[in-house]
Amino acid sequence: MNLTILDVVKKEVTKLLAAGIIYPISDSQWVSLVQVVPKTFAMTIMKNQHDELVSMQIQNSWRVYINYKRLNQATRKNHFPFPFIDQVLEKLAGKSHYCFLNGFFGYMQIHIAPEDQHKTTFTCPFGTFAYTRMPFGMCNVPSTFQRCMTSIFSDLLQECMEVFMDDFNVYANSFDACLENLSKVLTRCIDTNLVLNFEKCHFMVSEGIVLGQLVSNKGIEVDKSKIDIITYLPNPTSVREVRSFLGHAGFYRRFIKNFSKISLPLSKLLQKDELKSRLTSAPILQAPNWELPFELMCDASNSALGAVLGQRVGVDKPIHVISYASRTMDPTPLNYTTIEKELLAIVFALDKFHSYLLGSKIVVFSDHATLRFLDKKGIENSVADHLSKIEREDDPMPIKDEFPDEKLLHITIPTSWFADICNFVAASQFPPKASQLYKERLQNDAKYYIWDDPYLWRLCNDQVIHRCIPDVEINSVLQFCHAEPRGIHYKSTQTARKGRLSFCLHLRKCQKDGMAISRRHKMPQPILIYEVFDVWRIDFMGPFLISNGYSYILLVVDYVSRWVRAIATKTNDAKVVVDFVKSNIFC
Repeated sequence: MNLTILDVVKKEVTKLLAAGIIYPISDSQWVSLVQVVPKTFAMTIMKNQHDELVSMQIQNSWRVYINYKRLNQATRKNHFPFPFIDQVLEKLAGKSHYCFLNGFFGYMQIHIAPEDQHKTTFTCPFGTFAYTRMPFGMCNVPSTFQRCMTSIFSDLLQECMEVFMDDFNVYANSFDACLENLSKVLTRCIDTNLVLNFEKCHFMVSEGIVLGQLVSNKGIEVDKSKIDIITYLPNPTSVREVRSFLGHAGFYRRFIKNFSKISLPLSKLLQKDELKSRLTSAPILQAPNWELPFELMCDASNSALGAVLGQRVGVDKPIHVISYASRTMDPTPLNYTTIEKELLAIVFALDKFHSYLLGSKIVVFSDHATLRFLDKKGIENSVADHLSKIEREDDPMPIKDEFPDEKLLHITIPTSWFADICNFVAASQFPPKASQLYKERLQNDAKYYIWDDPYLWRLCNDQVIHRCIPDVEINSVLQFCHAEPRGIHYKSTQTARKGRLSFCLHLRKCQKDGMAISRRHKMPQPILIYEVFDVWRIDFMGPFLISNGYSYILLVVDYVSRWVRAIATKTNDAKVVVDFVKSNIFC
């Protein structure tokens, strides 16, 4: 460490020792290092050496913290819900008097159990120390502190105050009521030894900054001190500057209508200036009135979704905006049709404002005429109206502790004709009391069958795999292929062929493995081969120059043995192939 950093660490250690927050420790299994980082304030605008306006953060002090990275990795996480910032602001908005209190030293007001204090050990040039109170940098400190504050003020929350970490906000609609609420909070602080930072407390004011936004009896506004600087921001010239600007402006996106649509083409200076203008002239948002219905206005453009949540105090009264919401579309929704984009905007709005709309009456507005809710009177919708009004008498039955061993339902299914083959292919089991001749025959036939749970398939001579149909399905298949309105009254042979084709074309197994009839139009598929001479490959070569009246060669190859036979032919028609098969294969 240099002398400046060393002096900062020395002052911090001396201050904490004097306050009894740390103490020297000789040995510990957990030792972390001290780190010092500059403490910066909000972004501001200053001129550089070239007399140009640039954004920067001013540093005037240093912050000392402990790097508990290794300890945090080994710590079991303690989850506790934090209040939603929007809900805190809406609860505070619209009140006439406020008191803003701030805890002194924040986390360090919570004691650490003596048996766990050694885990907070840190080392520095001035020695090795451990904390007696919760320090910054430990993963469970924020949730533990919020749980403690919520427990202390549990009966006062939602009634006269809101708590977010060490910020305590007391409110009321009159001076006397606010004073009474403040008395309750201060009494609770005294009873629990909770110390406040008097320099950061503000009493009986009509407005104040809460979590970065201005709250008053008018509603919720942006913090002028933080956004006035945006007007003077230079145009971003790098990716980092663009991200910085969007991050700064995005914190107040709920105040800006169509934020995503405006910020999407940020490379254009006009859009950036428009976003500046919208932010510096942001409207005042109203807190919701839970007794009134919500109005949700949704719209979608070619690249972004937008929504406005508001309420109307009375008939012919202007709508009070509660919040804006917008986002750019992902690549997939960009290809949606107009009606799908408009519907996506409604879905986005309902999801975004779910906490407001759940259990409340809402009216959704859309400029797309197709998205309408059509209501039919009961007399015009007689079927559904009748079903909805049928009264069913309740006839509860007593619950019995014992369940009798009764046969509730018995179904007898005849054994399929291929049951023996199925058992042998799936589990290599012969039927009981089967003769030796039947077993040999069954074993020989089984090589043409394939078991794919829950169906049995057969490889036929045309190299197409067909599903074996049980007896109970035969009539329904014939009915479908022959007598249904979609069927044609073929003869028996044609009906059987049509049935096989229909099953092969529509079954998922056949579609997946490419086992349809028209195989030449699909990707090549492996051919299942079992024995020599089961599968042949036959093709013609030529035409060649005529020699002794022959111009073609019929080439025949067996898939298993690779035996090749070549014959000179005069033509390349089917008759030549049939004659060859009859004389050489089925001879």
